[in-house]
Amino acid sequence: MSDSPFGFSHSDDDPDRRKKNEGGEGGGQGGSSGGQGSGPGGQPPNEGGQFGFSSGGFDPAALGKMLSQFGQMLSGMGSSMGQQGQQGQSPVNYQLAKNIARQHIGSFSPVSESQRTAVNDAIHLVDVWIDGVTTLPSGATRTAAWTPNDWLENTIGTWPQLCDPVAEQMSGMWIKGLPEEAREIAGPMMGIVRQMGGAAFGSQLGQGLGHLAKELLTSTDIGLPLGPAGTAALLPEAISKFAEGLDLPHREVLVFLAAREAAHQRLFSHVPWLRSRILAAVEEYARGIHIDFSSIEEAARGMDPMALANPAELEKLLQQGAFEPQNTPEQKAALERLETMLALIEGWVECVVSQALADRIPSASALTENLRRRRASGGPAEQTFANLIGLELRPRRIREATQMWSQIVAFGGVEQRDKVWAHPDLLPDSSDLDNPAAFVDRVVGGDTSAFEDDPIAQLRRTEEQERSAAERGAEESEKGDDDERPEGTAGS
Repeated sequence: MSDSPFGFSHSDDDPDRRKKNEGGEGGGQGGSSGGQGSGPGGQPPNEGGQFGFSSGGFDPAALGKMLSQFGQMLSGMGSSMGQQGQQGQSPVNYQLAKNIARQHIGSFSPVSESQRTAVNDAIHLVDVWIDGVTTLPSGATRTAAWTPNDWLENTIGTWPQLCDPVAEQMSGMWIKGLPEEAREIAGPMMGIVRQMGGAAFGSQLGQGLGHLAKELLTSTDIGLPLGPAGTAALLPEAISKFAEGLDLPHREVLVFLAAREAAHQRLFSHVPWLRSRILAAVEEYARGIHIDFSSIEEAARGMDPMALANPAELEKLLQQGAFEPQNTPEQKAALERLETMLALIEGWVECVVSQALADRIPSASALTENLRRRRASGGPAEQTFANLIGLELRPRRIREATQMWSQIVAFGGVEQRDKVWAHPDLLPDSSDLDNPAAFVDRVVGGDTSAFEDDPIAQLRRTEEQERSAAERGAEESEKGDDDERPEGTAGS
């Protein structure tokens, strides 16, 4: 998948564009030389203008010619454009994304009946175990074993809620950046430009979804409710590949992942505002997107506007990063809220699963750490979100969130921990993850300030003290029983 954000890919990734660049280099140069001549009415040519706009205004004839050549360049994309048009006003061509994802997935093994039964049994088993470590009831109304294509079909309907806000904002920035007169003249062509942007975004999304479909292990593997509500789904083929080389029984790996899926389903099913809160954070991030058009003008300075009809010249401009969105304080704040939300979800799931499996699955701790390293290495999920909406998951924050939830359980119990999800205003923010002891103090009402330096070590010491107190109590009870025995019978 391309590392370039927001749908801009390299020409080397597209054989058709590469062929056009190699075969049509002369044509591009011809367009450029033509632009060096006189302007309309004997006026001198544009110098240093932005896409045909000189410092004293813009040349309508040059703009019209540029857009005409631009439209011809896109004529080969007609079929995908038509499909996008049939979808309405969405800024992303999801049909194209789906087709590309299917091509990337390729062949796969169908789910066998034994795999389906194993998934169903594992989820029902762990649901019983999780009942004892959370107040949230089961959220899985049905179980499913998916192939990669099943994952794509069952999640494609959720992606518009995540991608449309960003794509729409990016698309709107292009229109806002044009002078008013240019917008009026370019109006008829803007539909084509929007469709091309939708196809570009859809193409990159399709590559990302293709990666995800083959490597994700469960429907909630990236911490988001992508699948149908109440459906706990595992991907047996991906799980088998994941289990290879772990030197662990496949059954343990399956049960562990089933527990994570079941825990996610409880949270998403019984915290009704959670899904909308995540989507709202994405929309807030999108509203903060800003493109610095002065950098575009700087990158295009000295370039003839007619040369932009040549894909090779346009590619050079794109590679300079002029079109990438600029980070704003509002955007960074929204992104931090979104990342914190995902860290809290993942941390709660880790806490619940660890409690439920601690005495049942010996490899639970090792598998948790393995998944953390897997996430930290930057898999397809991170690449997809980083490229499409700028989101990068932070394992460090997930670890801190897990510790915070564990502290609440240690000092206030499971019920206190789960009550935090009762309202969005009760959730901790990133500053609370920096100082979890203060947040735990507010939730539990006790003094936990001594736990700031090393909360895990302090938690372990507290558990040891409790065990010691219990052992002393047992010894005293046994001693009391001995004292009550008649003389001569003690120790007999």
